[in-house]
Amino acid sequence: MAFPISESTPVKYPGPLPAQCDVVVLGGGIIGVMTAWHLAERGFSVTLCEKGRIAGEQSSRNWGWIRQQGRDLAELPIMMEALELWKALSKECGRGLGFRQEGVLYLARSHAEMAGFEDWMVQARGLGLDVGLQSSGQVHDRIKGAAVQWVGGLFTASDARAEPWVAVPMLAAGAVRRGAVIVENCAVRALDRVGGRVAGVVTELGRIACGQVVVAGGAWSSMFLRREGVRIPQLAVLASVAQTQPMAEVFGGGAADDRFAFRRRVDGGYTIAPGSAHDFYLGPDAFRNLATYLPTFVKDFRKTKLRLAAPAGYPDAWGTARKWAADQVSPFERIRVLNPAPNMSALARVQDEFARALPELGRPEIKAAWGGMIDTLPDVVPVVGRVAAVPGLVIATGMCGHGFGIGPAYGRIVADLVAGADVGHDLTRFRLSRFSDGSKLVPGPTI
Repeated sequence: MAFPISESTPVKYPGPLPAQCDVVVLGGGIIGVMTAWHLAERGFSVTLCEKGRIAGEQSSRNWGWIRQQGRDLAELPIMMEALELWKALSKECGRGLGFRQEGVLYLARSHAEMAGFEDWMVQARGLGLDVGLQSSGQVHDRIKGAAVQWVGGLFTASDARAEPWVAVPMLAAGAVRRGAVIVENCAVRALDRVGGRVAGVVTELGRIACGQVVVAGGAWSSMFLRREGVRIPQLAVLASVAQTQPMAEVFGGGAADDRFAFRRRVDGGYTIAPGSAHDFYLGPDAFRNLATYLPTFVKDFRKTKLRLAAPAGYPDAWGTARKWAADQVSPFERIRVLNPAPNMSALARVQDEFARALPELGRPEIKAAWGGMIDTLPDVVPVVGRVAAVPGLVIATGMCGHGFGIGPAYGRIVADLVAGADVGHDLTRFRLSRFSDGSKLVPGPTI
């Protein structure tokens, strides 16, 4: 399969659409795929509807890190479960998944950064994570030939990596083997409700009767939910990523400082990206949610490049429709796959930083570059849970760039939510009602 996945990528799962099932999942990213996987394992008849292609958007466009390190502490136990699930998935799917446990290393250029690392480490160790501080000498022992005088670092040896654009389609195939039905090029336009509760969905290909629906639509989730009277303050930022030509290995895992990040790839190159910078398109939802996002924006404004308008048809573009009837073409059908152009200037700076840090390797040659729209929420943690106002509706969205690594565990959790079983974790921090019950939103860690 060629990358990046786009609207020209051949459809692998054309249908047909079933007339009914127990559960419909909206969205073919890793959260939706793993939810379908676990539901099918539990004996539910489940249909996953993807408006474009499996893993077409952020689930194939991320860095490929399977990272416990730096997680919100409420998410860390879930991420630790996810790592164990990745190990099992690797045994089933084989080495093609790209799963390797080579560790994640955060690099500090200042003692203030090291203090932040230490604060988080103390709390994470209390939850059983194998994380430790690294001296400057230890950092340079791990990254061979480094020229930057990092003052130290934070290292979690059990953290891992995989190849996203290969892995997620492989996991989709695993869900199908378990009995899940996947239909690509099939946008869900609306819920069908009877007496206020979910009775089915209306798709562009017809109606599916079902008793429960899971919304795992990534950057498109808030648009779908708003039509159904459910509001979440979700926005999306543009992240730019590149793949280098093969180069010598200086570190087998993932590493990042505040200027650039790199991750070893199974093809012998590196995935490289800005350490924390991103682009943000101004649109109606951005202004609507300005007050909610202000604390996060003030903290991160130096890392954000503002753009006046998103490309036509994007979720928060000025001309994108916010209302449509169930028998009308929806915005989800007008853009099957978000495929934004990367910020090549930002990637050129990453090439320069890479060369300064690793002069023996030199300036990396870019083999491919791409952009992805990361869906985010103001406290940098997702919404995972039932919607009290709409019986039968479950939300799993707003993964804030953290979804690839944690996806297998959230899939398991959402499947248990649907089944009415004990999810095994405290989901209070991820509840939908935090945006309406007067709670103070506390942003997650940015280390």
